[in-house]
Amino acid sequence: MFIFGYFRIVINYYKYLPVSAEDQRWGLYVLNAGCNSIGPSEAYPRPGHPSRHHFQWEQGRVLQEFQVIYISRGAGVFESTHCPPVRITEGTVMLLFPGEWHRFRPDEATGWDEWWAGFKGDIPASLREDGFFSPAQPLLHTGLQETILQLLTDIIAHTRSEKPGYQPLVSGVILHLLGYLHAWNRQAELQQEDVQENIVHKAMQIIRANVDRQLSIESLAEELCVSYSWLRKAFRQYTGIAPGQYLLQLKIERAKMLLADPSKSLKVIAAETGFESAFYFSKIFKVKTGVSPDLYRKTHNV
Repeated sequence: MFIFGYFRIVINYYKYLPVSAEDQRWGLYVLNAGCNSIGPSEAYPRPGHPSRHHFQWEQGRVLQEFQVIYISRGAGVFESTHCPPVRITEGTVMLLFPGEWHRFRPDEATGWDEWWAGFKGDIPASLREDGFFSPAQPLLHTGLQETILQLLTDIIAHTRSEKPGYQPLVSGVILHLLGYLHAWNRQAELQQEDVQENIVHKAMQIIRANVDRQLSIESLAEELCVSYSWLRKAFRQYTGIAPGQYLLQLKIERAKMLLADPSKSLKVIAAETGFESAFYFSKIFKVKTGVSPDLYRKTHNV
């Protein structure tokens, strides 16, 4: 293979490796590695792999090892026991787990370039058990990452030579790759949390600015360019209540302040808190406070 930044001319290569008892005691050992460039309408998987690794799309397969597969060009589809069919694009990492049924293939129109490494051991098993990686999240959309490509290239280079002691060396590269993927995923999650938090804070500001109006949460979601269900879920996660209830609480608190002014009628207060009528305002006020607006005014303005 030839390397030019993100662009690599992929020379089809794969190798299945012998593993000694000493390699297994190390805790992480590599079973196979390779790279393939699949052209448009080309058969997939290519023939020549051991039967336990080859599969037909209709049946899929189950491996007894971990694999990291990186798509650096093209598009396709992935499916597993824990993951419904998902579109794959370049820059996607697929994580395969022992005992997990799966299948994947490139689009006939594009094909794809793939890089992979298969491995086993107590270390990756512990990472899975401790929740660092999960079959429930088998795909990482990292985009084109030079670090990932370089690490997979290094793994392939070491397996080509099979120099004495190469297994512990290449297992270290695998662990580096897993650490990089975990770090990338955590950073992506935190960035997403920041985005959610910003949207929720923006929603709270808009709600506070419109407490005297009949604000629709559906229109608020549209203004923020998110779905109503997304906004409702994210808002509840950050505040503990739904946005509609948050708006209602603010209206009731504003109404309590307005009730302190004996010159304001319930009709005026209802209008200034965005209720459609004095009757509806009185009904909601009593539901939320346990007393009618008139009784609240009498007991708090003595």
